Amino acid sequence: MDIEIAAKQLEALGSATRLRVYRALVRAGHAGLPVRQLQERIGIPASTLSHHLHRLIQTGLVVQERQATTLICRAVYPAMRSLVGFLVDECCVEERCGQAGKAA
Repeated sequence: MDIEIAAKQLEALGSATRLRVYRALVRAGHAGLPVRQLQERIGIPASTLSHHLHRLIQTGLVVQERQATTLICRAVYPAMRSLVGFLVDECCVEERCGQAGKAA
């Protein structure tokens, strides 16, 4: 993953409200949630939700799809996996094998 993309996604998730929105969408699964239902779950005004969703969409973490008159929001799971992987894939790679837990 490109470090600039990761930084933008992490920055977007750095807002408590956006993090709540994103977690609600992740919990909802692949079907996603209609905007109205998401708004009710989070308990914020529609204009505020729209602002936060726009930021998550810009960073590739969320997509929206119109179904008739309903706007469905979904978490983009490959983007989430990529971001989490970016954070953990190289965990402890510079630590020497067998050195963990030994006193210096």
